Amino acid sequence: MTLDFLNFELYSPWFLLLFVTFIPLIIRDLHNKKRSGITVPSTQNMQENKSIHFVLFLLKISKYLILSCLIIAMARPRTFTISQDQDDSKGIDIMLSVDVSLSMLAKDLEPDRLMALQSIAKKFVNSRPGDRIGLVTYAGEAFTKVPVTSDHAVVIDELDHLSTSELTPGTAIGEGLSVAVAHLKNSKAKSKIIILMTDGVSNVENAMPPQVAAELARSNGIKVYSIGIGTNGYALMPTQQDLFGDLIFTEAEVQIDEPVLREIAQTTGGKYFRASSNQSLEEVYNEINKLEKSELKTTKLYNYQEYFRNFLWIALAVLLVDALLRWVFYKFLS
Repeated sequence: MTLDFLNFELYSPWFLLLFVTFIPLIIRDLHNKKRSGITVPSTQNMQENKSIHFVLFLLKISKYLILSCLIIAMARPRTFTISQDQDDSKGIDIMLSVDVSLSMLAKDLEPDRLMALQSIAKKFVNSRPGDRIGLVTYAGEAFTKVPVTSDHAVVIDELDHLSTSELTPGTAIGEGLSVAVAHLKNSKAKSKIIILMTDGVSNVENAMPPQVAAELARSNGIKVYSIGIGTNGYALMPTQQDLFGDLIFTEAEVQIDEPVLREIAQTTGGKYFRASSNQSLEEVYNEINKLEKSELKTTKLYNYQEYFRNFLWIALAVLLVDALLRWVFYKFLS
């Protein structure tokens, strides 16, 4: 049996005051000890008298053990775990669809686009305690990192480990959107939204067209907030690698397919945002946070594990041993 003392409590701790009653019992035992003695008529019975001393000692402490167990049992020690009960049909399901193409390492945001996004997206996740959130990443293909879940720690952990090298190169906005739609289409939440983030233009042949993915979202009652990430003009972008595999950054024009992102948002009843700095990206997430208010209320459920029975069983066991010792002791004396 293991107890989690971080979640340990006594239901009726005032019963512990009964331990004060031990004081007169201890005083009486000390007084009797001074007056009592056992006569040893000869050395022949010395070993036998030592056994008697030990039995007397056990009989003295047994009553304290029995009373202690009864007092602790009345105080009702217990541990508890806390779970949350919520009606998922009244919350909001949110899927983050994040572009992890190589251009997300551009340094027009600090320290780069991807790391800026990670930091701000984690704050957004933490600000939505009552909602279920999932994560899709895409580049030349799309991949589900986390299905919608109430376990936000998993989402945050995956955001921490986003990488531009985990998927095939390219930018397939339609793929990133359609995979997110596939996870939300059967959701029973009162509101379903996708936050679609990219810093480029779709450039993968035979990929799902963004407009078709937007129609899929609309037909399934999913609203899309699209975000174009990148400054206006030029930015330091990774354009090639040196002999050691290190990225070489050069000034390149920032190209974001804003017309398509606007069309996606308009088709689904969402909104398009342009984030050209860390501050503006954070403002975008704050605005989305305000636009999508969750009315979901969670109820805390306390699950208790009681231990008073354990102490009652211990008290009964000590009582039986005490009775046996008294029977053996008195039989020996007689």
